[in-house]
Amino acid sequence: MSQPSPNAHLGEPLLDRWLADAARLAPDAGRERWVQEGSLLLRAWGQPHRRYHTVEHLHEVLAALDELAAAGAVREDDALIARVVAWFHDVHHDARATAPGSNEHRSATMARDHLHQLGVADDVVDAVEAGVLMTADHDVSRSGSSTALVAAVHDADLWILSAPRDRYAAYRRQVREEYAHLPEGLFRDGRSAILRGFAGRERLYVTGHAHAAWTGGARANVAAEIADLGAGEPA
Repeated sequence: MSQPSPNAHLGEPLLDRWLADAARLAPDAGRERWVQEGSLLLRAWGQPHRRYHTVEHLHEVLAALDELAAAGAVREDDALIARVVAWFHDVHHDARATAPGSNEHRSATMARDHLHQLGVADDVVDAVEAGVLMTADHDVSRSGSSTALVAAVHDADLWILSAPRDRYAAYRRQVREEYAHLPEGLFRDGRSAILRGFAGRERLYVTGHAHAAWTGGARANVAAEIADLGAGEPA
């Protein structure tokens, strides 16, 4: 007998959140279409090959966006669009993909197609697409959309770097499990390169709130993981 997903309890509240936002962005589509789309998205996030890029990650990104909005780091109209970006940004995730950014480009294409079908305004669709594509390299400067919107998405997606110790340890295990097909040495080299890229940034988070509230924890977590990877400790 198959075991239920450990994150199954998140499905219903996440769908409720999607329905509330869809009603604002695509009022003419109607509840049946909103439910169909939200259910499709949740099925994608719940694919069995995922370990980190699951509904738990989606929930955490949305929670981080809520924190940023409550702190005044992003306006509600931008926060609304940022939440839609969150839903689509990892809707396609294949850890075996070899072309850089291919997952994000597939996710952005799906977002554009599906949001247009729902009747979402063109400028909103453009903003969602830009936000999703930004997550490929987390370079806000190259985005053509609202700086505040993309900054919020950038920071929320990287909230995990600042997570409490137990959650960060679980995140590390989940990432290794997603890339279990990679030999240990190759994984360590790749993971270290990604983390060193973030560690080398003068400013890890873009918004004022995230910079003040999350930077300390994130730099400590990242530095500890880099040290462990270099020492050959379990990834």
